[in-house]
Amino acid sequence: MSSAAPTAPDAAPHQDVRRADRSPRWGRLRAAVGRSRADLAVVLLFVAAAAWLTHGLWPDPGSRTLALNPADQALYEWFLAVDARALLGDFDLLTDRLNAPDGVNLMANTTIIALGVLLAPVTLTLGAPVTFALLVGANLAGTAAAWYLLFTRLLGARRFAAGLGAALCGFGPGMVSQSNSHLHMTAQWLVPMIVWLVVRMLRAADPERGGPDQRRLLSSAVGLAAAVSAQAFVGEEVLFLTFVTLLVMAVTYAVVDRDLARRALPSFAGGMMVAVGLALLVIGWPLWFQFLGPQGVATGMFSPHYFSADLRSWWTLSPLSVIGGDDAARLTTGPAEYNTFLGWPLLLVTVGCAFWLGRRPLVVACLVAALAMGTLSLGPRLVVDGQRTGVPGPFALLADVPVVDGALPIRFALAVLPLVATLLVLAVDRASASTGRARRLVPAAVGAALLPLFPVPLPTSGRPPVPEFVTGGHWRQCVPPGGVLVPVPPATPRDPWPMRWATAADVAFGMPEGFFIGPHGRNGSAAIGTFKQPTSALLAEVAKRGLRPVVGEEQRRQAVRDADFWGASCVALTVDTPYADSLRGTLEDLYGPSTRIADAWIWRV
Repeated sequence: MSSAAPTAPDAAPHQDVRRADRSPRWGRLRAAVGRSRADLAVVLLFVAAAAWLTHGLWPDPGSRTLALNPADQALYEWFLAVDARALLGDFDLLTDRLNAPDGVNLMANTTIIALGVLLAPVTLTLGAPVTFALLVGANLAGTAAAWYLLFTRLLGARRFAAGLGAALCGFGPGMVSQSNSHLHMTAQWLVPMIVWLVVRMLRAADPERGGPDQRRLLSSAVGLAAAVSAQAFVGEEVLFLTFVTLLVMAVTYAVVDRDLARRALPSFAGGMMVAVGLALLVIGWPLWFQFLGPQGVATGMFSPHYFSADLRSWWTLSPLSVIGGDDAARLTTGPAEYNTFLGWPLLLVTVGCAFWLGRRPLVVACLVAALAMGTLSLGPRLVVDGQRTGVPGPFALLADVPVVDGALPIRFALAVLPLVATLLVLAVDRASASTGRARRLVPAAVGAALLPLFPVPLPTSGRPPVPEFVTGGHWRQCVPPGGVLVPVPPATPRDPWPMRWATAADVAFGMPEGFFIGPHGRNGSAAIGTFKQPTSALLAEVAKRGLRPVVGEEQRRQAVRDADFWGASCVALTVDTPYADSLRGTLEDLYGPSTRIADAWIWRV
């Protein structure tokens, strides 16, 4: 039966067919481009926010520093410079470029090896300070973008809801606070991928979703192993927090939805075993090296009693938020640990959203995990408004568990951000699909609760330039590449600034002592830094007080022994060092006359 619709007399039938076939295809393509364009706009908004928060480090990162944690910035710039040497074929997990002659176990430190190697061309071309500044902002924007994609793709949330939740994940109080030089804690953009792969594996194992799908199970396991392995070389602590959070969520989900657990557990467990096995093939030996290798540490070094969250801090606003007060800083250990400062409006709105959403398994799992991670952050003993009470916290049960005993309780709070964000995304998305009062009330309440958390730019300040003796390459006149240069005074955990010399020279020479984690505590326990040799202790005392000591023959012999112990080729003192005259006189008493090169005096030893 022919159609009654009129047809143009000059229209060919095959042309109509082509138009009919092409129209849906082009429509889908245009829709995909439109979606990508909108997603790209959201990501660019995150990038702009990160650039605004970190603008104090630009346009000259080498002369700027994060004012609230400059020592850790010097350490991470040194890490980036060491990692970049992988591009030159000069890299090992035990580096001899610090703490000469024993070296430093990079796995035992909070290094970001994967990022350092990935950005090695930037570091070698523009310098480690530029790479550092890029990563401070990129970690914030990248984490927010990754959670946005997870919320829109996995949960199917609308862009507005996903954007709100992703902004909290990437720019929440804990993330902004940790951006004060803790690059290993803010590099969380792989976490959403890990979550997605775990969920993908679960769905592939569920018979009601067409499973068990062996092909999807295997691909999910391989992808999960790759993501976990990469995260281990970006930030082990974030990986540990992710594991604990997902474990609590999985147990809760299994209790709430027992049918799913019975259906999917056998295949899911098999996929997980494959993922764990593959990951251990990659990170098994580095983990052994971290705990049992040379200069490795098997214990934690930070007291969980000190690094515990104050209960009051949870309903207080961060000093780094737009309406936060500086007096709130007393509720935590330092400006890089404002992990719990969500404020009472967000806490109330989150609880309200959770109850409004009902007993959906995902809602219950997020709520239970948030409560678990939040209570673990309180540490072994409850602290309220700066006062330590006798009330034990859940973390006390984990105090003697290997690996866990080295965790900082206060950082468990970082896992609460994406859990709260997920609840908010679900609530706003559901409200957007409704037709009642909730359509406006819920987004308005969520927006009002998030507004007080709006962060202010990270405080920055200037820092002195690296001596021309280093930047001009004059150091090569007294120490060969790979040799040991002794800056005076030597770098310490409290004053790591001479490590910037090595950073500026792409760590082409080593140094004694310095700022790092090693087995130099009591009975070989973990400690920051190492023991001072007698000569470095003598020079440190002169640098502190400016008093020139009496140097005898014994001190001269000791100075020679210490230089031999370090494997040093050269000792250097810059002209602008505090108490430079006293230090120069002491060094001449120890090593003889000096030689002036550029803006430094040197002694070949």
